[in-house]
Amino acid sequence: MKRTMSISAALVMIAASFFVYVYTASNGTISAANPDVEPPASPPRKTMRAFRSEQELKDYVRRWQEERRRDYERRAEEQKAMSSSNATGLAASPAPAAKSANEADDSVTNNQHAGVDEGGIVKLHGDHLVILRRGRLFTVKVGDNSLRPVDSADAFAPGVDPRSDWYDEMLVAGDTVVVIGYSYGRGGTEINLFDIDRQGGLDYRSTYHLRSNDYYSSRNYASRLIGSKLVFYTPMYLGYGGDPLERLPAVRKWHKGVTDKEFERIVPATSIYRAERPLEASYGLALHTVTTCDLASREFKCTATGTIGSPGRVFYVSPSSVYVWTSDWNYRSEKAASSSMLYKMPLDGSAPSAVGTVGSPVDQFSFLESDDQHLNVLIRSDGRGEQMWGSEFAAGDVALFRMPIDGFSDGSLDAPRYRYREMPKPEGYTFQNRFVGDYLLYGTGSGWGRARNIDSADLFAVRWTTGDVSELRLKHGVDRIEQLGNDAVIVGTNGNDLYFSPVRLGGKPEVKESYSRRNASQGELRSHGFFYKPDGRDSGLLGLPIAREGRPGYRRLVEGSAAILFLRNDGLSFNELGEMESRNSSNNDGCRASCVDWYGNARPLFIRDRVFALLGYEIVEGNVNDGRIRETRRINYSPRVGFATRSYEKDE
Repeated sequence: MKRTMSISAALVMIAASFFVYVYTASNGTISAANPDVEPPASPPRKTMRAFRSEQELKDYVRRWQEERRRDYERRAEEQKAMSSSNATGLAASPAPAAKSANEADDSVTNNQHAGVDEGGIVKLHGDHLVILRRGRLFTVKVGDNSLRPVDSADAFAPGVDPRSDWYDEMLVAGDTVVVIGYSYGRGGTEINLFDIDRQGGLDYRSTYHLRSNDYYSSRNYASRLIGSKLVFYTPMYLGYGGDPLERLPAVRKWHKGVTDKEFERIVPATSIYRAERPLEASYGLALHTVTTCDLASREFKCTATGTIGSPGRVFYVSPSSVYVWTSDWNYRSEKAASSSMLYKMPLDGSAPSAVGTVGSPVDQFSFLESDDQHLNVLIRSDGRGEQMWGSEFAAGDVALFRMPIDGFSDGSLDAPRYRYREMPKPEGYTFQNRFVGDYLLYGTGSGWGRARNIDSADLFAVRWTTGDVSELRLKHGVDRIEQLGNDAVIVGTNGNDLYFSPVRLGGKPEVKESYSRRNASQGELRSHGFFYKPDGRDSGLLGLPIAREGRPGYRRLVEGSAAILFLRNDGLSFNELGEMESRNSSNNDGCRASCVDWYGNARPLFIRDRVFALLGYEIVEGNVNDGRIRETRRINYSPRVGFATRSYEKDE
């Protein structure tokens, strides 16, 4: 689904998808055996095999195309014969799958892993906030007790037409600002580089295009920053005719008059790997690519590794590897069954490895590469991958998959049955999960749909090393799971009120007394909308954007957050400090690109000893005193209020 559609059409499709899901979600089961895979005749290699030449890759794709054509014709004949012999008809087959608290003092991003920064809409560079919003970059000085707009610039290259582009994520590495987006107009992932100086001044440096399909996910982020290494994942769908080599990932530097002939391939056939088994890809063939670029050098040099797999995917980035779990669905004998592969792609560029699996994770929070050298993954039998809104529609049975990270090989083997441990299946939909300390927590809530009236719901807490399960009762649904030091907080609604329920994760998990904010709902669904700032072993401040009561999750795309609510955690007892509210919801900013806040626009910010609320184009500062937060000042950094945005075109 392209994001170039009108926002009203997008909202209709999201709402309709939730309605269809409730009535059509299948009740799949997890089985660890794949009867179509023959065991290898000899011991497997430790890593997958790369294609030896471009011709071998082309032959592989063309054989797959021919096999899919024959399979399609065979299934069409079988269905025709079955229909003619059954006068009462058959039930319709299911539709195919749709195509931590950060520990660093200078971070303002709620990252999954300390040391692995995620692309977001706001970062900190020295004494300045850097903000990405609606196709523009802004800097605001917060050092020396300041709160003052400094500079702004278009987030795209000079001379381009940005109307078909989305600028989603931003990272800061040293004095380089990286904006990552997707361009339908120029056909791929777009990377814009800017220099930022100590005074907060921005200067456009260069733009690069990476040939790829859209990476958008309602939960995940395409980019990561580990040290000075920019890491991002992109898919490319193959097997739909034409020369597959012309669709392989390639990079070009943008300039006026640039042509497609200037794309230079960064993934040769000899850096593309395949598993040692027939590939199940009934609904497409995908090249899953991990690209690494060194931002320590001003020359934008990148390397990439790719694996051929099924199109359904969920990816996760640990400090050492990128894991891509791919899934395909087939409907033989009128019964849906999944065929999955899990790929491990090391960040040092060494050869990837794989193992056969079943089911699918829900999102990146379904994964944990643990310190005991194991990969732990919560899966569902009817997972839909994470592209677009796929994470919102996972269903079926639940299992915890756990295997040593050195147990991967060339993809010829399936993970043995004992690597899967069956888990309780929660009622409801919009599945949320998160690894927190020694526990895996999961449950269901409302998500992008309408806030449901839930008087009670189950939260499951699993010790992932042993598989021991505790079932906890909540007064509300599970819409957000976040880490509070060694414990957790569960955020959800009962339809009218917003609840924050602390969970003690000691020897026996325990839900403590909830805090409820009457007549409210979450203002943001993305993980980055929440932040917790510890100031002691069992104490700290937390913030979350809030909105009007009962607001469906998808309305955040057209309605800004009303305020950011701040709570004090004192030994898992929550006390309200107050809120800092928005006063200006206008977006009359002359927006030219990325004019929908798909990644949100509100964030709580804890910078050194100060507290801020980012609310659209407003930044509000508050002072915490005597158990209350009180507004001290605010600014509006909108280009229509603060200063004009530089487009750089006059400099070209």
